[in-house]
Amino acid sequence: MGGRNHLKVSTTPLSTEAAVNFVADAEHGAADLFIGTVRNHNLGKPVKGVSYDVFDELTLTTFEELAREARQKWGEKLNIFIEHFKGRLDIGGLSILIAVSSPHRDESFKACRFIIEEIKHRAPIWKQEHYLDGDSEWVQGHALCSHGPVSYDDEPTAGCCSH
Repeated sequence: MGGRNHLKVSTTPLSTEAAVNFVADAEHGAADLFIGTVRNHNLGKPVKGVSYDVFDELTLTTFEELAREARQKWGEKLNIFIEHFKGRLDIGGLSILIAVSSPHRDESFKACRFIIEEIKHRAPIWKQEHYLDGDSEWVQGHALCSHGPVSYDDEPTAGCCSH
């Protein structure tokens, strides 16, 4: 039997407990959880909050594609939880949760990283940062390594932008 998915865009606070509980499986010996939060700075500017706008239907289609691709690469038994927040968050607010469980740790680590990196490239999610000086700016999300193809087996390369 294959794994299961929870794929959602939410306007209510995200729950790490819900993510961990969803991927829990007696046949799995590993679960990884990625928690994306709003930080207090970006590119040298002090940030007070972030607003996320999401094209819900297309984002959910992207999440489905990523779950399918992760299973093709790391096994059909993966349980996958992807939930992204839509709306405004203050510093420390949870913007995205990704949880993946698998029979062994290697697969869940790699699948979890693959999913977050690909969401940054492929999902129609827009981020507006609100700064302490009252200004705001729409900023582009980006994957960890923006130069050339990303390898989910290795550490970031020298071409990594380090953001």
